[in-house]
Amino acid sequence: MLKNKKILVTGGAGFIGSHLTQRLVNAGAKVTVIVKYNSIFDCPRLIKVWDKIDIVEADLRNTDSVSEMKKLKFDLVFHLAAYNHVGDSFKHVMENINSNIISTVNLLNNGPKIKKIIHMGSSEIYGLQSKLPFNVSEKPNPMSPYALTKFGSELFTILKSKSNKLDLICVRPFNTFGPFQSEKAIIPEMILKCIQDKEIKTTGGKQTREFNYIDNIIDGILFLNKKIKHRIEPVNIGSNKPISIRNLVLKIHKFTNSNSKLKIGSLNYRPNEIWNMQANNKFIIAKGWKPRISFDEGLKQTISWYRNFYKTYLNNKSTFNKL
Repeated sequence: MLKNKKILVTGGAGFIGSHLTQRLVNAGAKVTVIVKYNSIFDCPRLIKVWDKIDIVEADLRNTDSVSEMKKLKFDLVFHLAAYNHVGDSFKHVMENINSNIISTVNLLNNGPKIKKIIHMGSSEIYGLQSKLPFNVSEKPNPMSPYALTKFGSELFTILKSKSNKLDLICVRPFNTFGPFQSEKAIIPEMILKCIQDKEIKTTGGKQTREFNYIDNIIDGILFLNKKIKHRIEPVNIGSNKPISIRNLVLKIHKFTNSNSKLKIGSLNYRPNEIWNMQANNKFIIAKGWKPRISFDEGLKQTISWYRNFYKTYLNNKSTFNKL
């Protein structure tokens, strides 16, 4: 179904986008990726497929930059480009607006011709909810600038879909982890600290999240594209299996055989903390998707990857540091 399809991936050099790009290339698609800089030094996640994809150097936040793409045509666009750190979004409000809303407006108003778009939303859109698991029928209650702007991006995409008769699928993936994720995210941060036996400070860790291995999320995105042509109502992608942050930290500590000193409860909870997040995944499960890699197995694979990452890039004795 993807073979020879002309596909554009925005945010293709990012964590989820790079995994998706590789899967699309392996499926025989003709993939174009938008990056800010046409340089492998700035896009290391794409190194394995760099010579197999077309690169467009553009900044989606810049209207003139995006307008250069007007002559291009794509069968399908995966729109993943975004500012993606919840905690830091409180300090970078305008960057969130520009990266998550203005970029989407520019792409759909001034960008290439598109037949179908899959919009990458976020479970953060739900915010504080009185019921678990989170259902797409619930009224969103964003609790951060990141969540608010991701919701705005989703709404604008729905609006353009209605007015332009653009095929659309809005997905809301729940927390994702795996190789190549930024160490700003909790799982790679904890893994790297545990590998180095560094002291770890956390909140009390009462809040719960579900964490989905990257391959399961990519499976879900591609599955929905295959099964659905057009659907305005968003679709959750998640395991429906939450874990407390405290237990997550303890599990990583155990799996890494770390000697790190744990100071759980030494940090304050962040403003507007969402205490529980859990996906109602009945829709996608009923369609035939299910996670194929368990949380523990995905965590072990991720730990193994970060051990190699540490040896290659962060260790002062590594080959990379001798260049």
